Amino acid sequence: MTKKRATTTFSVSNLAQIREGTVNFGDFTLLVGPQASGKSLFLQMLKLLVDRHQILDTLELHAYDWGGKFENLLNMYFGESMSGIWKPDTHVTWDGTTFSSQSILNRKGVKASSREENMFYIPAQRVLTLAQGFPRPFNNYEFGDPYVLKAFSETMRVLMEKESANGHGGQEKIFPKTGKMSAAIRKQVNFSIFHEASIELDKSSGRKRFLLHVGESKLPFMTWSAGQKEFMPLLLSLYHLIPSGGIEKKDTIDWVVIEEPEMGLHPKAIQTVMLLALQLIKRGYKVVISTHSPVLLELVWVINNLKEYFSTGEELFELFDTPKSADLRSIFQVSVKEKTFKTWYFERESGGVHIRDISTLDAGSDNPDIANWGGLSEFASRAVDIISKLAADAEK
Repeated sequence: MTKKRATTTFSVSNLAQIREGTVNFGDFTLLVGPQASGKSLFLQMLKLLVDRHQILDTLELHAYDWGGKFENLLNMYFGESMSGIWKPDTHVTWDGTTFSSQSILNRKGVKASSREENMFYIPAQRVLTLAQGFPRPFNNYEFGDPYVLKAFSETMRVLMEKESANGHGGQEKIFPKTGKMSAAIRKQVNFSIFHEASIELDKSSGRKRFLLHVGESKLPFMTWSAGQKEFMPLLLSLYHLIPSGGIEKKDTIDWVVIEEPEMGLHPKAIQTVMLLALQLIKRGYKVVISTHSPVLLELVWVINNLKEYFSTGEELFELFDTPKSADLRSIFQVSVKEKTFKTWYFERESGGVHIRDISTLDAGSDNPDIANWGGLSEFASRAVDIISKLAADAEK
């Protein structure tokens, strides 16, 4: 059985547009809310606290100098002109420890183990990392670009450089590839995203680039579909998080953050991404996802209801419309029996954004935030009400 970790909480007040809120993370946590409600800033601040020593080391490695000033660090980390998100009355508390600007900068007496990355962050802008068909290096970005984008791109670049060094000849197969995901999920990726095409790392042109091999054609990255472009960084992320040699997870990484995994994807492909996320939590990662897709909330709603009925998770085969396999059965059983699922709503009000727990996702709740799933099911509910009223009137 997977060992459960202690509950971990992150509280913020007066951070950018967020007035206040405390998130109690599960093994699988969704953050929902309208655009510009602070979800990305919340998650990036969490990353800064969790990995502050490793982040400072990385910035120094790439010749960044904040001169001991916290506002300079904020501009380097969050992006140009972003230092104003931290106010005189800003408070951030991670797992019981409250951090000040100076405690974030302080590295005195830090052990080597505290300089390792603990949270792997997959940003919403991830497709920009592959603009030329291969991950860009850290220093290829503008000074004011967000740190999480540059760090993600550099991690993917290093991963692919290792793949290239270990390979032979002018091409290396990147997908399909055994050992990096369950065979059943690999079939789902093939079916819903790449449609029998394969991906190769091509080196024959004098520079490394990904090519999509379709029949006799080899297509450069810019000609791929929007969904294939968006999924490619997610695929590389999975390769990074699942080591070879039968190892369950990377030693130092406990957290995986994914921003808007649904971008550019058909609902079938979004379901495949959800399977990948369930595989990650089975392996012991805590997965946090910010989303605007009701499909992800539907998954959490189903799983939480399956828990209420003491299900083994067998019904998830029907939900995902996938053939039964031992790999997926194990993933589904662990998800239903051992893992916790949470949903939090970033609600914009006149005084700022407040973070609400809507984890029950109860459509019959008197609380509209819960009943409407943070606004994601509100349109569908109104549509049903309109048609129901018309049908009732027609019967009179």
